[in-house]
Amino acid sequence: MSKWINFLRKYGPIPRNDNMYDETIQRIARRNNIKPIIFEHPYQDQVLSCFRSDSPVSVILTGTAGDGKTHLCRQVWSELGGDAEKWASDDPYLTLEKQYPTGKKIVHFIRDLSGWVPQQGSNWSDYPHKESIINLFCNSIFSDSSSDLFLIAGNDGQLVESFRRLDHKPNAEKARQTVEELLVEDQQTLNGVNLQFFNLSRGSSAVLFDRAIKSFIEHEGWKDCFDGNASDKEAFGPRCPIRRNYELLKTDLVQKRIRVLLELCDHNGFHLPIRQILLLLTNTILGHPDAKDRVMRAIDIPKIIEKRQEANGCLYSNVFGGNLSPRRRSSITVFNYFGRFQIGYETSNRIDNILIFGGEDEVLSKSYDLLIANDKFYGEDDAYLAAKKHYIEAADENEESAKHFLDMLIRQRRGLFFKIPEDKEKEYSLWSLTVFKFAGEYIDQVIQRLNKDKKVRPKILSRLVKGMNRIFTGMLVNDDRYVYLATSGNYSQAKVSRIFLDKISVYPSKGEKVTIEYDAVKKKPYLIVYFSPEIYEKLELNLVRFEFLSRVAEDGAMPASFSKECYEDILAFKSSLVNKHAKRESEEGAEEGYLNLKVLSLTRKGQTDEKIITVQS
Repeated sequence: MSKWINFLRKYGPIPRNDNMYDETIQRIARRNNIKPIIFEHPYQDQVLSCFRSDSPVSVILTGTAGDGKTHLCRQVWSELGGDAEKWASDDPYLTLEKQYPTGKKIVHFIRDLSGWVPQQGSNWSDYPHKESIINLFCNSIFSDSSSDLFLIAGNDGQLVESFRRLDHKPNAEKARQTVEELLVEDQQTLNGVNLQFFNLSRGSSAVLFDRAIKSFIEHEGWKDCFDGNASDKEAFGPRCPIRRNYELLKTDLVQKRIRVLLELCDHNGFHLPIRQILLLLTNTILGHPDAKDRVMRAIDIPKIIEKRQEANGCLYSNVFGGNLSPRRRSSITVFNYFGRFQIGYETSNRIDNILIFGGEDEVLSKSYDLLIANDKFYGEDDAYLAAKKHYIEAADENEESAKHFLDMLIRQRRGLFFKIPEDKEKEYSLWSLTVFKFAGEYIDQVIQRLNKDKKVRPKILSRLVKGMNRIFTGMLVNDDRYVYLATSGNYSQAKVSRIFLDKISVYPSKGEKVTIEYDAVKKKPYLIVYFSPEIYEKLELNLVRFEFLSRVAEDGAMPASFSKECYEDILAFKSSLVNKHAKRESEEGAEEGYLNLKVLSLTRKGQTDEKIITVQS
């Protein structure tokens, strides 16, 4: 057990985080005769096919740190028959020869661009050998008869900067423009360029989780924990928090709830690389605030059990980095992103009544038993019962003891997010435990329906239109049949806009319509307002914007928990619509001689009333 757990910690949020480097993990694994956590990268087949083909092409791998670039380079090296010992060296630049039907080719591997290019302050000309190699790459991708292939891996910022610093030779300049276009336009290929460009940070974090969790849970190291010597068996016994967390992580419900958070991160533009997902899984199992580095070792278990501190290693808290210090937690990407859901801090009266009074209340007792009492490990343990009793009965209003219980309450709310059964999500308002009350609907009724080529239900579209109209006009408009365009007269982004310009029918009418469509290439949903089949404007409908518009439609005001940036995004979309309206007007031709101004007002029921003022020009 000790051997596996100590190795697993290398993936976790410890000060010396060895999961940062694929080579380091491989070296430690070989030294300890342990298999690393490995699974097929989602891009692996596509990358390998570039070198397996009878007409191979060069490849650039980019993305954020920890996206698996080095791992994919090693897979290609092995596929082409590269020597494992040579790969284990520290040299970022390696080559090998490969025979293809068109002849022999030299395959150049630059597996760490940042460790190979001249450092800032130096010029390529100071390193003529490196300059000749990078220029060889620039020439090869524009030639159909080149005998050189390249596999280059580098973070996107370093990639662009490296090519910008090259001398402005024709092919070097073309290569720079190609790399920038592929990166900015989020494309994989360009006509006339023998290059495949893979931006790994565009991949799905949820898909990475699907692959990582299977490899993580089924790793042979866990078998050693169950089949170890007598002392290890005792440490990994029924009171061991590592064992309990492992058993919980194996359940479908816990995996589904973690996955949906990752999927929501994807749809909010927050990509999590492989490194962060493995860190998350490791911390979920091993996290404990009282352990060394706040990540458990096997030798920590007896002391934790002796002090009855098992509940402090709760999986439900570890998922959000609750075992770490606030500063350390905020510095780790996955916990920073998960923290934005505010799970544990958001709640409802019913949820808190169940947690605090459910054990004694006849009406709430059934729910309390289902969600709390049946879990003696992380639910109704002795510490929680004692703290709750003191909180309810304390007459001295001791702030310290109250804070202690409220901290426990955060952990219990987090637990409910992973315990509420799927068939009772609506009954207990699962998403009221997060700041995104409409997140479940966003996944089920928008993303999943669009992925199945189904239309989003009219009820949801109408609510989004209603929210937009309220932002566009600054008034409590209840009309959801049209999108209303209005300005303040000289400023389209004013908080209140009453000068009516136009209204666009939500339902198809003379070329006008409003739809929600899915871009299969960018893997994003868009709300699209059509003035005509040729004139339209798109708004990326990410989670934050969906929540924001839904809240404005339901509550009638801008949620305080949302940034001003989201409000400004919607106003920017309005400005784009105003420009498209002007384009349509110019194409149709406006009536000369008179200017009709329409002033918007609202009826008592929130319906729009347009008063016309005619001005002779």
